[in-house]
Amino acid sequence: MSTMSQTRLNTKATVQPTRSPAQARPKSRKQLGYTALGIALLAVMLFPVYWMVNASLQPSGNTLTATFFPWNPDFGGYEKAIADQGGNLITSLIIAVGTVILSLAIAAPAAYALAQFRFRWINIALLVIIISQMIPGIVIANALYSAYNDLGMLNSIPGLILADATHAIPFAILILRSSMMGIPPSIVEAARIDGAGLFRAFFSVVVPVSKNSLITAGLFSFLFSWSDFLFALTLTTTETVRPVTLGIYQYLGTQVSNWSAVMATAVLSSIPAIILLIIAQKYIAAGATGGAVK
Repeated sequence: MSTMSQTRLNTKATVQPTRSPAQARPKSRKQLGYTALGIALLAVMLFPVYWMVNASLQPSGNTLTATFFPWNPDFGGYEKAIADQGGNLITSLIIAVGTVILSLAIAAPAAYALAQFRFRWINIALLVIIISQMIPGIVIANALYSAYNDLGMLNSIPGLILADATHAIPFAILILRSSMMGIPPSIVEAARIDGAGLFRAFFSVVVPVSKNSLITAGLFSFLFSWSDFLFALTLTTTETVRPVTLGIYQYLGTQVSNWSAVMATAVLSSIPAIILLIIAQKYIAAGATGGAVK
């Protein structure tokens, strides 16, 4: 290669287009404006959460005289909330974990069948699943109340787990199916050739590959059950089984003069959901879009 050619190549490699300060300034101002707008919208959306925490730390228990910042925080509301609602929090946790286990145990095999099998009734089954999510919850709650009354399942944790699972399973099937449609049948066939049965191939191959979507479906099932109020109100008639959502509702009638305890209960009931969302956020992003691109 000649010296002139080498010089031209070096010149092309080193010369880069540059932007003038006048061109860079409007873009930086525009980005700064978008950032400021985003921060303002985030502050507006998170202000109720902040005020809930602030009110829970007020020593007087009256939100009308609460200051904007709790300069003298008082944790008496949390002590009362734990004493009065601690059992309800544990009940809600048991129901939510049971709902996750039951929902994934039913939704995962069903989603894999709807994703991999090629039958004419698949589209009909998907339509039925979508329609089931359109049924008002009060209709399902009334039907379950009549059935539970005959079966003796009112005021029971298994009854609430089954009721919450009816709301979580259809959504979990749709999430899992979109992910499992991207699983190559060849890897399952390879496991079958190696001697694995249908169930062994499913649990050893399909479940690990679908980890992100399983975590996503499980998290939403947990949130559905944790925030349930309608089934808890309809299917419990005594105080033997009381989820925290129903506990807060009944708490309002007796603690109207001590809002710090009510807000402390709300803060405590928000902690499990916040922790799970923070831990599983990367799995949610991957699981929600697992079947979008093939």
